[in-house]
Amino acid sequence: MAKTNFQSIDEYIAACPPESQAYLQEIRQLVSTLVPNAKEKISYQIAAFELNHRNLIYFAGWKKHISLYPVPVGDEAFKRQIEPYVAGKGTLKFPLDKPLPVKLIQRVVELHVTANKKKIKEESK
Repeated sequence: MAKTNFQSIDEYIAACPPESQAYLQEIRQLVSTLVPNAKEKISYQIAAFELNHRNLIYFAGWKKHISLYPVPVGDEAFKRQIEPYVAGKGTLKFPLDKPLPVKLIQRVVELHVTANKKKIKEESK
C-alpha cells in the first residue's frame, strides 16, 4: 500500500490488498452496528473509530491478515480466547485464510466501549 494521507475509511479500504477488503468491511459494519454513535476516522493512516472524542479501535488490512488494535484488558477466559491471535504488543491478527472470529471481535469492541465509558465517568468526577 503506497498511498498515505487517507481522508476516509472508504479510501483506506480501497487501497488495501484486495484479499483483505471484505474482512475490513465486515469489521467496519460490526463496529458501526455495535456502537452506532462511534465516529469513523483515519488515525495513524489506518481505519479507526472514536467514541466520546477518544480513539476506540483501529483496524488494518494486509495481504495475509487483518490487524485489530489495541488489545483490551479482559478476564482470563478472554485472554485464552485471544491467545491464538495475539501478535506483538497490543495487536490481534486474524488470518485471511480462516473465517473472521466475529464473536471474538464483538467482545473486543465491547471491552473497549466499557473502558471508554469508564474513562469518561472518571474524568467527569
